[in-house]
Amino acid sequence: MKSCCVVGLGYIGLPTAAVIAKSNISISGYDINKTRVELINKGLIDFKEPGLENLLKELIEFNKFKAYKELVPSDIYIIAVPTPLLNSESGIPKPDISYVLGAAEEIAKKIKEDDLVIIESTCPVGTTKKIATLISNISGINKNLLNFAYCPERAIPGNTLKELVNNDRVVGGFNKRATSITKEFYRNFSKGKILETNSQTAELIKLTENAYRDVNIAFANEMSIICDDLDVDVFELIKLANRHPRVDILKPGCGVGGHCISIDPWFIASHLPSQTLLIQTSRNVNNKKTEWSISKILKSIKDFEKNNYNCPQVGCLGLTYKPDIDDIRESPAIRIVNYLSNNYSKILISDPYVDYLKGFDLISYKDVIKESDIIVILVAHKEFKNCDYMGKPIIDLCGIFA
Repeated sequence: MKSCCVVGLGYIGLPTAAVIAKSNISISGYDINKTRVELINKGLIDFKEPGLENLLKELIEFNKFKAYKELVPSDIYIIAVPTPLLNSESGIPKPDISYVLGAAEEIAKKIKEDDLVIIESTCPVGTTKKIATLISNISGINKNLLNFAYCPERAIPGNTLKELVNNDRVVGGFNKRATSITKEFYRNFSKGKILETNSQTAELIKLTENAYRDVNIAFANEMSIICDDLDVDVFELIKLANRHPRVDILKPGCGVGGHCISIDPWFIASHLPSQTLLIQTSRNVNNKKTEWSISKILKSIKDFEKNNYNCPQVGCLGLTYKPDIDDIRESPAIRIVNYLSNNYSKILISDPYVDYLKGFDLISYKDVIKESDIIVILVAHKEFKNCDYMGKPIIDLCGIFA
């Protein structure tokens, strides 16, 4: 059995390594974050993912997995490092693939003929070919004697371990041989269908899936603003409209967050700005929904002051980008509480899944409800659904009562 090394042990890399280790493939992990490596080797993780920490402890106890501060020479390398966005003068954020390039440079120092390099990081179209050329140039090995493929992950935080195993996967090789051997590798631990294509199509698939969802959420968010102006309950509207056999409108929120839907569309738009008007508009609509949510809260504060002759205590419930997880990456709820804390002093904040947030004092959600005059529900955590809100004014931005 060939050996594997996962480069990047974050939200996707570490669960991927654990799933592969569970299938009895010889595997190691590498991360430039030395503190993270030390934590992992103690069976601990610096983020929450159901079942992952217990699985990790089991794998370490039976010597099936270990994290390293240096890259371990292997037969297969999986790149699962972050690809953040950078601001640009054009106003369209551009993807930063410097971590992917850095990982490739490290791999190039250890790679040998016939090894396989798989990129799972979200990347612009053409990255696999770029990595193939880079590694070939550094290693001195003809890229036709190496194998390169792109395989987008489709797992969602809170259910990552199950989805990595059960979801269908797309594998796109630099050539047909790379596609074939990559497919055989994923068959060792994936129960879903493994679908073959080329590397450029595979790269665009990941971006397309998240841009599609962003466009659909943008429609729901825009309808929520329209409904507010027309005094119509948007959640009732969507529920009834979805009774149409060919309509499936998503639920609006206070914006769009997460490391995928709020970021991936820009990977397409930055490459082809004049051909992506819908994608760019959808991004702007979803960002505008966060600004609109702030305006709605401020209006409620002013109305309360006018009617009660004092400043209300505003309680904000939820900080994560989606319900029932601890992930706050790109969370619109964070942007909202940041604005309120900088522009209005009397706010209380709670999230049952977040223990610490720099610059904020977090209290229990029950205390927030008890001590607030206005309650803003930013995230539809299950804990918020059956609370006694004591008849207080509620701004429900996520349809928790829909």
